[in-house]
This record gives sequence, structure tokens and C-alpha cells, in this order.
Amino acid sequence: MAVTPWHFVALKLRVLRNGLRGQRWRIALFVMGLLFGAWFSVVGFTLFAVTGLSRGDTGMVLAGGLGGSAVVLGWLLMPLVFFGVDETLDPARFALLPLERRTLVAGMFAAALAGVPALATLAATSGLAVAAVLRGGAVAGLVQLAGCVAGLLLCVSLSRATTSAFSAMLRSRRVRDLAAILLAVLAALLGPLQIGLLAAARTADWQALAGVARVLGWTPLAAPYTVGLDVAEGRWFAVPLKFLIIAGSIAALLRWWSSTLESAMVGTATTTSGRGTREAPDASPTTRLFPRPLRALPRNRFGALVAMQARYWWRDTRRRANLITFAVVGMFVPLMVNIGSRGLIEGTSAAPPSLATVTASMVFLGVLGGVGLANQFGYDGTAYAANVVAGVPGTAELRSRVAGFSCYLVPLIVAIPVVLALVLHRPGWIPSMWGATAAAYGCGVAINLFVSVLGAFSLPETTNPFAVNTGAGVTKSLFSFAAMLCTLVLAVPVFAMSTLAGDVWVWAGLPAGLVYGGLALWLGTRFAGRLLDRRMPELLSAISPRR
Repeated sequence: MAVTPWHFVALKLRVLRNGLRGQRWRIALFVMGLLFGAWFSVVGFTLFAVTGLSRGDTGMVLAGGLGGSAVVLGWLLMPLVFFGVDETLDPARFALLPLERRTLVAGMFAAALAGVPALATLAATSGLAVAAVLRGGAVAGLVQLAGCVAGLLLCVSLSRATTSAFSAMLRSRRVRDLAAILLAVLAALLGPLQIGLLAAARTADWQALAGVARVLGWTPLAAPYTVGLDVAEGRWFAVPLKFLIIAGSIAALLRWWSSTLESAMVGTATTTSGRGTREAPDASPTTRLFPRPLRALPRNRFGALVAMQARYWWRDTRRRANLITFAVVGMFVPLMVNIGSRGLIEGTSAAPPSLATVTASMVFLGVLGGVGLANQFGYDGTAYAANVVAGVPGTAELRSRVAGFSCYLVPLIVAIPVVLALVLHRPGWIPSMWGATAAAYGCGVAINLFVSVLGAFSLPETTNPFAVNTGAGVTKSLFSFAAMLCTLVLAVPVFAMSTLAGDVWVWAGLPAGLVYGGLALWLGTRFAGRLLDRRMPELLSAISPRR
């Protein structure tokens, strides 16, 4: 019997069903994903549809040209930066099966279409078909509906081709690290870019933007979403030309995906770096384990674990991306809170800085820093079994992980308040800002230690570094939000002290914050360590990818 794309769709749905069976938390997260997809569909459909009621054609031109381009670029960037690609059907599972590449690509493509993101995108962009009906009649609406379907095919093929290509390229450590840095910076800059766009929209020349949108309509980015407007305006000659552009782009992307898919399935032995070790040839294995900045650590179990975690946080692409994201977001958000979006753009502050507001932003900085440990065991996967077999005590395990993580976080949470204080022309506030950050960071780490033990989830063992298991993206967001909320509750006394103490907090904030954060961290490692001692087998099972 010939293998058809429907077999892949049925297999994906069956794997999804089996993954949800008996897992109430996965069912809840899946339902949340459905609700978010429904919300996105309704909002997107409404925004696109109302452009058909606007006077003139500027609204539809902007919606189809700029909005359509945003949808396509979202499919390109969102899987890479945020949620990853749903590897319910991992291509590597088919490596030993006698399947042609054409059959495999067609099946994987069909399986990718059978998902919440694809259906939500189609439902949202269908609002353009309604706008086309209002503007040019039923024929224009049907043509635009066909364009929306073609646009969905383009989005899915673009997403799968690029992630597959990145998966093959990222076997090189240099390329992998560079890509992680670029993607993390891009993700962290989405907020500043949004503020810049909103500020530019106040003084935007909409006619000029409409001209840009019309140009984008002749590119693969927006061609699928402007064919209905072409029919409504009588430009019938543009419709077949744009569908040719779309078809050619999809064919090229599928061909590109096909060429990179085989490489991603088979793998290669080029993952090692050709530079070799920088240590002296006669250096002992113990000396090589400890990075140069950590040579002062004791040569015992704790020192070895700290050195190992420090190397992991620098060499693991996903961990390093989290550090970069924290650095960018941790710098931008306090500046935005204390200066404002207008001040960031114009370089001025609308109002004098307030110590309470600065303290609140520093609390946010510390809270955000602790979130990096929410799924620290998930990064290890089955490698954590070595620590379980060795019988590493839970308290020592967690303290070493916190120390290794803090090797990178502490310099950042020390430098960011200094930069903010200098920008605000309040260098005298630096000690109190350090104190608030230290208190929030200690509380955040303490809370996230419990989250990492109780709420750990597995990350897929796949050649695609952007892949996540089904529901893992929602899981990560949910646990991070819960941990941040609990940390904010614990940090309320710090904010209250800064508000009530007034000028006294300027010099008392640093010692008070160090004591409060240190006490929270000590209690967190102690009690979470005891919990880890009791839950080691369950934790290892939770972070081990399902075969």
C-alpha cells in the first residue's frame, strides 16, 4: 500500500492523542493553546475584515501588504525565537524507513498543516476575503480566499524549510552560537521595535506606507494577501502573475526543505570543533574542567558541579540564548519604565525619576533573572541520570547550579543598575538599586528552584535546536509566569521598605537587600534540596524525552 500524506496526518493525530491520554496537565495546556488560537483567529479576522469598510483603498492595501507580510515573517521568526517547531512527528524517526524524500516531505508538510497555528492563521487571514467581498463582490472574495489558502501553504513551507536548514547548519558550534546570539537579540528587541513603530505611527505618512505595501504585494511576503484587492480594483492581469510568484516560492521552499531534511535525518559527525582545547597538552582533566575564572574553586564535588554548570551555561545554545535575552530585556524594561517610550526615542525623561519606581524596576530585574532556572533540569535531559546514580545530595546539587548560573547573572544584575543610575543622573541610588535587585534575585531563585523540581518538563532530543515537545511552549510560559508572580509577592516587603523608608533606603537598601535575598536563597536551596532528594526518580522521568 502506497504511503500518502493522509497517513502522516493520521499518525500525528494519533501521537498527539496518546500524548494527552492520562495527562491532565497536558490536556489543560492543549486546551489553553486552542483558546489562544481561537482568540488570535477572532482578533485577526476582525482587524482584516474591517478594512473593507474603510473609505478608499488605503486600509486594504496596508492590511494586505503590511499585515500579510507580518503574518509570513511571523511564521518565519516565531518558531525560531519563541515556541519552536512542533516535532510531534520527528523526521529522524523515519530515517531507517524506505521512504522517498518526496513522500516524506509531502507527508510532513500535510502534518504541519494539521495544527492549531495553521488553522488559526487561515481563519485570521480569511478576514481579507470578507473585506474583498465588501470592496469588490463575491468574485474578489473567492479569489482572496484562494490567496489566503496559498498564503498558508507559503507560511508553513517557509517555516519548515528555514528551521530544517538551521538545524543542519547549527551542527557547527560557531554557527550555532552565532545564530543563538542573533535570534536571542532579535527576540529581546521585539519590545523596543514595537515602541519605535508605535511612535513612528503617530507621524506616519500613510500614503507613502501604502506605496510600500503595494510593492510588497508583488513579493512572496504579501502577494497571497493582495490578490482580492487587485480583482476589486480591476487589475485582473496581476492575479495570475502573483499566483505564479506564490507557486514558485512554495516550490523552491519545498525543494530547499527536501535537501536539508535528509541531512537533518541522517546527521553528520562534524559537530566537533576543529580548534581543539586551549589548555596545555599536559593539563590534567581536573584542570581542564575548571574554566580560568573559576580556578579558585575547591577541587571537590561542589567545585566540580559549579564548573560543570558554568560550562553548560556558556556552551549550551539554548541556555546562552536565555542569558542574552535577559541582558537585553533587563536593560530595556527598566529604561522604559523610568524614562518612558517617548523618552527612549527623544533621549529625554518626561518626569523626574522616582526612587520607588526605580526600585520596582530593579525588583523586576531580579525576578526576571531567577526565571532562567525554572526548567534547569530539562536542559540536562537524561544526562541528569549520572548525578542520580552518583547520589549527589539535593542541596549540593541546587547550590552548585545556582552558583554556576550566578557566574553570568550576577555581573549583569550589578552592571544594569549602574547603567540605569547613570542615565537617570542618580549615581547615589546605585547601592539601594543593588539591594533591591539582590533581594528580588534571591527570592526569584528560591521560588524557581521549587518550580524546577516540581514542574520540570523534557526537551526533545532532536537535531533541530528549535524543536519543542507538544505543549512545551505553553508549559514554559505558564511556569515562568507562576514563578514570577510568586516572586513578586515575596518581593513586596522590599518595595514597601523603599516607599516607606524614604531617603533611609538609599544607604540601607544594599545590606537589607543582601540579607533578605540571601536568607530567601538559603531557605530555598535547603527545602528544595530536600524535596529533590525525594523526587529524583520522578524528576528524571519527567525530563527524559519519550521514545
